[in-house]
This record gives sequence, C-alpha cells and structure tokens, in this order.
Amino acid sequence: MSTTLAIFLAVFGGLLLAAGFLDEIAQRVRLPGIVMVLLLGLLTDNRLEAVPGQPPPLLSLDQADQIAQVSLVLVLFFGGLTTNWREMRPVLVPAGRLATLGAGLTALLLMGVVQLLGSLPGTDFDPNLPLALFVGAMVCSTDASAVLALLRPLADRLPARLINLIECESAFNDPVAVVLCGLALAMASGAASTTAASVVTEVSRQFLLGALLGFLGGTVASRTLSSRSPSATTSQLAVMSLAVLLLLVGAAQLMGGSGILAAYVIGLVLGNSPDCDRNVLEEAHAGFAKMAELLLFLCMGLVVQPEQVVAAFGWALVLFAAMVLVRWLMIESLLWRSVFSRPERLFTTLAGLRGAVPIAVAIQAAASEVPWGDAMPPLALAVVLLGLLLQGLSLVPMARRLGLASPP
Repeated sequence: MSTTLAIFLAVFGGLLLAAGFLDEIAQRVRLPGIVMVLLLGLLTDNRLEAVPGQPPPLLSLDQADQIAQVSLVLVLFFGGLTTNWREMRPVLVPAGRLATLGAGLTALLLMGVVQLLGSLPGTDFDPNLPLALFVGAMVCSTDASAVLALLRPLADRLPARLINLIECESAFNDPVAVVLCGLALAMASGAASTTAASVVTEVSRQFLLGALLGFLGGTVASRTLSSRSPSATTSQLAVMSLAVLLLLVGAAQLMGGSGILAAYVIGLVLGNSPDCDRNVLEEAHAGFAKMAELLLFLCMGLVVQPEQVVAAFGWALVLFAAMVLVRWLMIESLLWRSVFSRPERLFTTLAGLRGAVPIAVAIQAAASEVPWGDAMPPLALAVVLLGLLLQGLSLVPMARRLGLASPP
C-alpha cells in the first residue's frame, strides 16, 4: 500500500467517524445532522497543504460527482423502502401535484427570477437560459429527511396526513429536479435543443420510463428475494438487494430513464411487497443509507472552500427569499380546494427544506465543462444552510403556534 493511499484511508476514515459523531450530537441538540457534517467538510483542508510532498487533493470534483450520484441512489432507495404505501395513498393526488406540476412551476418561476436579477445593472453574471434553468431546478425539490429530523420533538403529535404529504412530495419531486438540471447542463454544452417541446418530452420520458422500469424491476426483485432460503441472513439479503438495485438503476439510466426515480420506486415496491420481509430489508440497508448521506454532505464540504460560500452568500440570500415566496404561491395555488387547511398549507410551505439533491446536482455541474459550473456548489451549500437554519429551526415553534401539534 502506498503512503498516499494510506494517508487518504486514514483521513477519510477519521472524517467519516467524526461525521457520525456529529450527526449523533446534532440529534441530541435538535439540529439537522446535515449542518454539522457540511461544516466539518468546509473546515477540512481538501488540498492537504499540511502534508509534505504535495499530495493530490483528498477529493477531486469528478470523484465527488461519482460519490454523490451513487449516494443519492442509496438514500432514495432507502426512502422508498421505508415508505408505507397505505399511509401515502390518501395524499397521493395532492402530493403528486406538488411533486410534478409544483416542482416544474417552481423551477420555471425561479428561472425567471434569476434572469431578472442577472439583467439588473451591476450584476457580474450572464443570465443565460441554461444557467437560469439549472439554478431554478437545483432548488425546486425538497428533502423530507431534514424536515422529519427537525420535527422529532413533535413525533406523533402532528396530523398524519400533513407528515405524509410532506414525505410523499419530497420523494417524488427529486427526479424532476435531477432531470431538469441534466437538461440545463446539456443545453449549456450544446448537446440538446432549447425548445420547450424538447424539454417537456425529455422530462416526461425520463420520469415515465424510470417509474416503469423501477416498478417492473422491483416486482421481479421482490419475487427473487422472496425465493431465497428462509435461513438467509441479513447480510446475504443486503448483498442481494444491493446488487439488484445497482443492476436495475444502471439499466434504467442506460435506457434513458431516471435512475434515481427507478431507485425510489424499487425501494417502494420492495418495502410494500407481501413477499419480502420489510423489517429485515430496512435493517440491511439502514447502514448503507446513513453512510451515503454522510458521504454526500461531507464531499460537498470538501470540494467547496469557506471563502467561496461567503462570496455567494448575498446571491444565496436573495435566492432563498425568492424560493420561500414561490413555494408559498405554489402551495396555495395547488392545494387551494384540498382537504388541507390554511395553517397546514402554511406549514407545508415552511417545510420545503432543501438537502441532498441540490448538493448532488451542484457537484455534477462543477464536474462538467459548463463555464458557470464552479459557482454552483457554493451557491447550493449556502442556500441549503440558510434553509436549515432560518426555516428549519422555526418549524417546531410554528407548528405549535399554528395549532397543528396536539397536546402531549
């Protein structure tokens, strides 16, 4: 083993161990673990300037991009695995509207905001269509895990339909964001047409094909895993189910579908199949999902320098304010005549925290050849941190003030 490899193993092992401890501490002090892990990555010197011999950086953008994509697959698969379809069914229609039409409208409205800001005198960037679309799509999806972690003090005291709505919306709007970001990158590199028809066609194709392949693959996988010997250990099921997941996601991506949507649907089918032991599968993949989540945010912190986040803070604050306003308009428009009351709609607006997806797609942009890609990770990180600190910490007090939390 080379000295450089030994250094990398030691440093990454230490960072992952520290990330695990910080995540545990964050739960005790009622903070999202994302915040502390991101700060750990930011404070770590990715350039290893203290190590003699000028070794290469701990993590390159290409390596971070690959880790982020695989991590996102594992996180979404586990999200589907732990989703109870029977509980989600009553909110499927409103959540589907928010996740598809709502996410698309959010991306388009924020795209308009970015273009408007870029056209103002004194701005230092070109408000071209691919850049504006990417920024809007990057922050159009929500992260249920961050919201549920913050709402832990009110566990079982909030309306079940409200929690199910937030969780279901977050599960289905991630593929919309990823597909739109991919189209924006393709448009910026000249590899795709910029017509509205092509965008709608590509989004629909990836979404529908990913869902179909995920459902079919998940159904076959449930039969395959159920045919295993009853004496199969948890570790054997973990290996088999992980192999099936990687095979199906890779196939979906190669066929032109959304791999991350396929990952979520596969987990959803397996977790709700009567042929599979859901508890065993959850136990098998809980470690994979936690490691993937920690690695994703740790990678983001490593490839971004703190001074870059400070420089992007002004734009991030403006974008954050626009995000909250656009989400409020979207929620009120799409849930106006639904069963959700006005306090529930307002709380759903505040619960639109950003997390894993903006981090992953921002790293993807930085690893690409588009001229504005390097500016995306600092912007995404600043927006995510603002949302977690300003929105996230107000969720529990707001739920109580709106009268949504039942007495303990």
